[in-house]
Amino acid sequence: MSDDPILLEWISDAIAGDQAAFEEIYYTYKDDVYTACYRMMGTAQEAEDATQDVFIRLLRVLPRYDHTRASFRTWVLTITTNYCYDLLRRRRGSDVSIDDEDEPVALTLSSDDPSPEQATMGIELRDRIQAMLDRLPAQDRAMVVLRYWFDHGYEEIAEATETSVSAVKSRLFRARQKLAELLGDVALPNEGVY
Repeated sequence: MSDDPILLEWISDAIAGDQAAFEEIYYTYKDDVYTACYRMMGTAQEAEDATQDVFIRLLRVLPRYDHTRASFRTWVLTITTNYCYDLLRRRRGSDVSIDDEDEPVALTLSSDDPSPEQATMGIELRDRIQAMLDRLPAQDRAMVVLRYWFDHGYEEIAEATETSVSAVKSRLFRARQKLAELLGDVALPNEGVY
């Protein structure tokens, strides 16, 4: 895997203690990390907290990054999904539901200025999709997020979740079936509302 030489320099400088270099890494990857955290955790507040924790963890483990094994983005998202997966597993262990429907879901609409009706339909669909995503087991949710929000290939997902490629394919198939079952016959709107 080849990363941008500037990124590799930032990584090297950050490892050496250069705070400005780590800030560059942060500003480059914070949106990806937040999106993954939000899709895994389900609420904006939990996503913000998890994003902060992921970057604290990232600073600590940065010397372990090996650019010959995976791209930096894949490595960061692996740390992110594993962190969120651990949080969800601990939450489940303490008998707290991951289906907290009282929490509001933060949404943003595309800049295509849909009509108010389209915007409302988009918000309702996003709420339903997030609620359905929250019903998946944490590892399946991580795989769905990596595949459909970050366009990772099966091999990258297998590496990130420490499973085999065949297990990834199988779990994604079952997750798609579960999501389709939960979605039922809801008509998906045209593009511009995701």
